[in-house]
Amino acid sequence: MGQCGINKAYFYFNGNLQDFRPKRLRGAAFVYTFRGAPTVKDALEALGVPHPEVDVILVNQKPVLFRYRLQAEDSVEVHPFEPSRQWPAGFSFEEAHPPPNQFILDVHLGTLAKSMRMLGLDVIYETNFTDKAIASLAAEQQRIVLTRDIGLLKQKNITWGYWLRSQQTEAQVAEVIARFNLQPHFKPLSRCLSCNLPLREVEKREVLNLLPPKTKLYFKEFHQCPACLRVYWKGSYYERMRQYISQIST
Repeated sequence: MGQCGINKAYFYFNGNLQDFRPKRLRGAAFVYTFRGAPTVKDALEALGVPHPEVDVILVNQKPVLFRYRLQAEDSVEVHPFEPSRQWPAGFSFEEAHPPPNQFILDVHLGTLAKSMRMLGLDVIYETNFTDKAIASLAAEQQRIVLTRDIGLLKQKNITWGYWLRSQQTEAQVAEVIARFNLQPHFKPLSRCLSCNLPLREVEKREVLNLLPPKTKLYFKEFHQCPACLRVYWKGSYYERMRQYISQIST
């Protein structure tokens, strides 16, 4: 134990976890001072790194869980999820608890929500959600939280989450696809862009009164949202969507 009961531990942040550290401190060990025996999770978040971004923690070269309590002179290596890296069994949090393919988005990400629904992904989004509501729904429904708010990801009942580095929608979509390997789960024209509900196939006669005149003449296949009754067909919108999917998939 150090002077006046103050101890030190040495933290090393790897990969994109450096994004949460001040630029002048990136790439170097950080000396964390503490009293008592805080959990490594509390220490990480005090240093600015939200727990859902962490995949592997090694203390003195041995894997530990978030509840591990720091001891004097501990050397702590913290790693993000890296698709290309294979860890020994028992090291990776994500391997033990694979993330689901369903999401809940923070209130400022409406355009991203629509873009992800366009790909057929299950995305909950409401403009009036509080941080507490987002965290509760994420826990109850087993969803990944996407946000630009680091503080939201520190909510203790959030298991899976990702802090979007970019502020541009197309770049955000690409980030999420790469991070969670979503391409195999694309189902274009399968969800309502407004309601998120799965679309149902309908006969033309069922929605005839909802169609523009030219659509009635040139299209035969239709899908409809069971909630808002919006009708979808493979028109110019569908072609733009295909181009968009092709663009973000390359």
